[in-house]
Amino acid sequence: MTPLPPPTTTLTPDEARRIILKAQGLLGTPDRRSGVRGTLRHLGAIQLDTISVLARSHELIPYARLGAVGRKTVESAYWTPTTPTTPPHAFEYWSHAACILPIEEWPHFAFRRRAYRNRPHWNHPLPDGVYKQVIDQLRTEGPLTATDLGGAKRTSEWWDWSGTKVAVERALMHGEVVCVDRRGWKRVYDLADRAIPTPLLHDDLSDRECVRRLVRLAGEALGVGTRSDIADYHRLRADQVDEVIADSGLTPVTVDGWGKPAWADPKALETTPRGRHRTTLLSPFDSLIWDRARTERVFGFTHRLEAYVPKPKRVHGYFAMPVLSGGRLVGRVDPAREGGTLVAKQVSLDGPKAVPAVAQALVEAASWVDCKDIRVERVDPPALQEALTKETERALTEALR
Repeated sequence: MTPLPPPTTTLTPDEARRIILKAQGLLGTPDRRSGVRGTLRHLGAIQLDTISVLARSHELIPYARLGAVGRKTVESAYWTPTTPTTPPHAFEYWSHAACILPIEEWPHFAFRRRAYRNRPHWNHPLPDGVYKQVIDQLRTEGPLTATDLGGAKRTSEWWDWSGTKVAVERALMHGEVVCVDRRGWKRVYDLADRAIPTPLLHDDLSDRECVRRLVRLAGEALGVGTRSDIADYHRLRADQVDEVIADSGLTPVTVDGWGKPAWADPKALETTPRGRHRTTLLSPFDSLIWDRARTERVFGFTHRLEAYVPKPKRVHGYFAMPVLSGGRLVGRVDPAREGGTLVAKQVSLDGPKAVPAVAQALVEAASWVDCKDIRVERVDPPALQEALTKETERALTEALR
């Protein structure tokens, strides 16, 4: 007789939400001892983006979890080896998007490097000999930016990459070159056989082994998620997840109201998540909310990055940052900096109860980016403008004492 499968754990939406917040490092005491590197290992991927308002996204993500950790400390934690002879702690590669990844995960992206090597190349032309020239130059001169290698852009009526830039980016995707630093936001490239520790420098793992590892890591970072949630974390295909989910080590669960099968990190189910909730501004590229469908399902909060929306059509602002407080998303702030003033150009509040939380988030963010003043310009609903302005002034005065 075939044994029956074990009963599936059923979670309420609130239980699932708390597991998710705990898994993402936003519930409980911040792990400042392991710091930014611990946050990177815990999340498994930290997304990069060119937009910089308060700071760049890869700085905002550890800030949201650890508080006002110095921005130079953040960059150093990612890119500076502990000693001159030790390897880097991270590398940059394609995961959810362009992401900073823990160096120990290099072998588990072998499946993606193989896929890039085997697929047709981009439309960017690659002049004869330039690929070898880039590799030889890196081997001779050491780590270089695309500009150092001979230029990133080709001067023409329309913007385009130079042949050098195409070559070095192709080498990065293939795994022959790796980005192990940023210099003035420019990638610094080095040869993988010099930058990646020897025990990790291999493509020996099968595609299945790689995907199984990334599925497990995604499940642990998410706490609980559907198949599409797990697939989206490292941008896997649904069929890839299906092939390995049964032996990934994740536990099948049911979440009331989700309407889809889900899986959870078994350790997350062992105890009830407890601790203090973070109150903070979130980057739109934060892994808590980068999946918009999941954000709406978990938090009942619809969010859209409007940076690429024409200004007249924006609803919440260019870089509206959701405000997390008490385990809920209670509003949005579209921030800017003018000298020593943090400007809340547009604030959207989920009712009067959100006022203290948004004020607290603004004051902490101002302190982090060395702003001594805060100006609130526009509030929705307008009836809360005065209340938010006064609460922000009060909280700022108290913080500056």
